[in-house]
Amino acid sequence: MELSTIVFYLFAAVTVGSAAAVVFVSRLIYAVFALLFTFFGVAGLYVFLDADFLAGAQVLIYVGGILILLLFGVMLTNRIYDLNLLAERVQFLPSVVVVGAGFALLVMVILKTSWPLSGGPAPASSTAEIGKALMTTYVLPFEVAGMLLLAALLGASMLAGGGKGQEEDEGEL
Repeated sequence: MELSTIVFYLFAAVTVGSAAAVVFVSRLIYAVFALLFTFFGVAGLYVFLDADFLAGAQVLIYVGGILILLLFGVMLTNRIYDLNLLAERVQFLPSVVVVGAGFALLVMVILKTSWPLSGGPAPASSTAEIGKALMTTYVLPFEVAGMLLLAALLGASMLAGGGKGQEEDEGEL
C-alpha cells in the first residue's frame, strides 16, 4: 500500500470519526472542537482531489471564520450564564434508522454506478485557472461583488457604531 493511500485513509478516518463525535458527544464545546478536526479532514481530502483552492478556502472560511465564531459564542455564553451546556438527544432511534437507510441507499448507488476513470494527468493547479478566469472573463462581476461587499462592510460598521462619534467629533471642532 502506497504512502498516499495510507494518508488518504487517515484523513477519511479523521473526517468521519470527528463528524461522528460532533453528533454523539454530549458537551457542546467538545462538539465544536470535533468540528475543527472535521473541517481540517475535509480540507485534506480536497488536497487529494487536487483542489488546492477549495482546500485553502475550507481552512480560511470554515476553520478561520465560522468555527472560531462558534467557539467564541459557546465559550462566552458559557461564562456569562454560568451554564453547563449539554446537547440533548431527541428521537435517537428514528434518526439512526433514517440515517442508516440513507447510508444504505448511498452505498447501493456507489456500487451500482460505473465510474469512469481518467487516464490523463491531473491538472497543474486550479488556483491559477480560477485567478485567470477572475481577472479576464469575470473581471466585471468580480469587481461589482467587491464593491457590494465594501458597501455592506461600511453599512455594518455604521450600524455597529450607531452613529456615535460623529456628533462628538463635530462638538470638539
